[in-house]
Amino acid sequence: MGNRGMEDLIPLVNKLQDAFSSIGQACNLDLPQIAVVGGQSAGKSSVLENFVGRDFLPRGSGIVTRRPLVLQLISANAEWAEFLHCKGKKFTEFDEVRQEIESETDRVTGANKGISPVPINLRVYSPHVLNLTLIDLPGITKVPVGDQPVDIEQQIREMIMQFITRESCLILAVTPANTDLANSDALKLAKDVDPQGQRTIGVITKLDLMDEGTDARDVLENKLLPLRRGYIGVVNRSQKDIDGKKDIKAALDAERKFFLSHPSYRHMAEKMGTPRLQKILNEQLTNHIRDTLPAFRSKLQTQLLALDKEAEEYRGYRPDDPSRKTKQLLQMVQQFSVDFEKRIEGSGDQVDTVELSGGAKINRIFHERFPFELVKMECDEKEMRREISYAIKNIHGIRTGLFTPDMAFEAIVKKQIVKLKGPCVKCVDMVIQELINTVRQCSNKLDCFPMLREETERIVTSHIRDRESRAKDQVLLLIDVQLSYINTNHEDFIGFANAQQRSSQTNKSQSSAGNQVGVLSCLVIRKGWLTINNISIIKGGAKEYWFVLTAESLSWFKDDEEKEKKYMLPLDNLKVRDVEKSFMSSKHIFSIFNTESRNVYKDNRTLELACDSQDDVDSWKSSLLRAGVYPEKTTTVESESTTTSENFSMDPQLERKVETIRNLVDSYMAIVNKCIRDLMPKTIMHLMINNVKDFINAELLAQLYSTGDQSALMDESQEQAQRRDEVLRTHHALKEALAIIGDISTSTISTPLPPPVDNSWVGGTTGGRRSPPPSPTAPRRMSSGQRPAPRGAPPPPNRPGPLGPFNNSADSPQAPSRPNRAPPSIPSRRPPPSPTRQAPP
Repeated sequence: MGNRGMEDLIPLVNKLQDAFSSIGQACNLDLPQIAVVGGQSAGKSSVLENFVGRDFLPRGSGIVTRRPLVLQLISANAEWAEFLHCKGKKFTEFDEVRQEIESETDRVTGANKGISPVPINLRVYSPHVLNLTLIDLPGITKVPVGDQPVDIEQQIREMIMQFITRESCLILAVTPANTDLANSDALKLAKDVDPQGQRTIGVITKLDLMDEGTDARDVLENKLLPLRRGYIGVVNRSQKDIDGKKDIKAALDAERKFFLSHPSYRHMAEKMGTPRLQKILNEQLTNHIRDTLPAFRSKLQTQLLALDKEAEEYRGYRPDDPSRKTKQLLQMVQQFSVDFEKRIEGSGDQVDTVELSGGAKINRIFHERFPFELVKMECDEKEMRREISYAIKNIHGIRTGLFTPDMAFEAIVKKQIVKLKGPCVKCVDMVIQELINTVRQCSNKLDCFPMLREETERIVTSHIRDRESRAKDQVLLLIDVQLSYINTNHEDFIGFANAQQRSSQTNKSQSSAGNQVGVLSCLVIRKGWLTINNISIIKGGAKEYWFVLTAESLSWFKDDEEKEKKYMLPLDNLKVRDVEKSFMSSKHIFSIFNTESRNVYKDNRTLELACDSQDDVDSWKSSLLRAGVYPEKTTTVESESTTTSENFSMDPQLERKVETIRNLVDSYMAIVNKCIRDLMPKTIMHLMINNVKDFINAELLAQLYSTGDQSALMDESQEQAQRRDEVLRTHHALKEALAIIGDISTSTISTPLPPPVDNSWVGGTTGGRRSPPPSPTAPRRMSSGQRPAPRGAPPPPNRPGPLGPFNNSADSPQAPSRPNRAPPSIPSRRPPPSPTRQAPP
């Protein structure tokens, strides 16, 4: 039974399935299978039982098969069955197999006749079967019965399509001979997924139940209603035979006797029957496997290459080897040091394109966040002038001063320098946080050794905290150095004479500045996407626009092509305010408002702008700062009440002195800020970042050894041990599968695919050339040589090839050749007319 090539090939496929079931990938394999599709009571179960040679499938009325049955037939010396959900349990009695199928079906689908796409996996070992894998699918039904769901037909079709849409699935379309073949649901579904008919095999059952005088010869010869792979006829046991416990072997003998003795099928008896169907299926499966294996081999090789490097590291791995632990500890610490330095200093290889690294974030702190914090601490202009005037008056005391006192200048400058301590300390804190985050990111590669990771993070973080205090002390020392001596001879300091001159020329400079507006307005400071958050829902809600910030205005466009400008907002009298993030929103928001309480944008007093991250918000604030849009100052209630209650006024002489000192303070503070902005990054780099890098390179390993038991540090986690075992097992299974594929003989017989045929009749098309006639009037085939057509019968359908010289009327002589036949259809209950019978008057 079957060809020799198939006998050699199918066991290899079964070995492949076993190899991958051990690593849990059996469901992901797209191995060739055969799906049995047909309507209810089409004979699908009988066909499967004939393959096995045993009665093991549930029987009954209505829909019995309610879950897919994956049936793997395996040739063996003994006979037993195994279920995947009952591993290790052998079923030797096939009545128990039927009961287990019924109970397992009810366990998932319940008793309401529902269906489930979860398959039942059954292996049958027997010396009487060929090695085949088949899927028995629920029969197609149209009308729900009893407790069946209303959409039972749609559920079954979706489940069937789930299996037969796979390109690696052969379709066994089972159709009874006593129904209209042109309306077969099985053939319709097969054509939907296989329009070329390359993987569809037709099976005609119940040939022995056709009315006397009718046959399916033209269909089985693939002349009428053809399929590319043709049809095979089988004769199954009747329900009476099953109830009478008729042996399957006796049924196969009766099937062969039927084909040999039937006048319409005796000439093709060798091409009919269950044994022939088994052989044809094996031949088609052989071709299918041969076509599938090259792509399958490529898929396995890709998976194998992906695991090669990791498996090579694990191969020969001995967790308790002291020398291995020492070597791996050195490698881990060295890798940690390299990763830390790359994240801080930057690297051209393995660039992170998802988020900023530690070094890039620290750079942003130095050049965006820190300058922004310096500007935020600047006091209000009115408050500054008030402090200067009080200082001048307090220095003169009871006398009226004739000159501008330099002590007032020093007092105001020192007060401003002291305010720099807050932003400087905050800058150190932000850098420390980024260093700690960088250490945690670099230690991710130590996950497989939990103790080592924990100790490494502890040691490096402790060192960073130790350097934190020294860095802050040094930063505060820089401020104290600035306070210790006010250098009024600095080359960039304007001096008293220049300050007075600048004060007198303020009006002139303001008038001449108008000539430079056009140049400044062309200076683009920043571009990017922002979301306007406070647009009403009626007007469309929050929208994203492309913003362009210049020295004079903030404009936004529809997109980054900057063709359609939506609005241009002048920057005069604008300030920035923080907005608390809503728990409903994932974006970070800040707002722009007018200090004179005017509308900023249309009817809105504020313009709320949203970014995806806080870093983007800070970056936009820094850019607005460069354009002269300062953050809002937070003033206390006490200062506000003092300002409103006190009538503050200055005489012209005092006002000139205040203006002079104000210019001096601005000039000197610009020098101090410039110096601090330059020294802060240098100080932090020297005392913290470079020191931490040197510590990791030179001291980390020694610190780890000093913790005690180095062996405990290198104890791998349970997850890592499982991962190693899984990688090695998967790698071995992949190599075994590739070796099995390599063992397939190149001499395996390959059956050529039959040529295409016209299968447009499938699907119930009207007007087709091979549309069958109505079944009650189909012509009968007589057992004798004379076959006159009954009076009043319609002419048979056209057949390929030329017609005989005579027509088909009852009065015409019979053609010497066999007359045309209609496809098998529902037989008439009337007996066939005799050649000598006369029609009633």
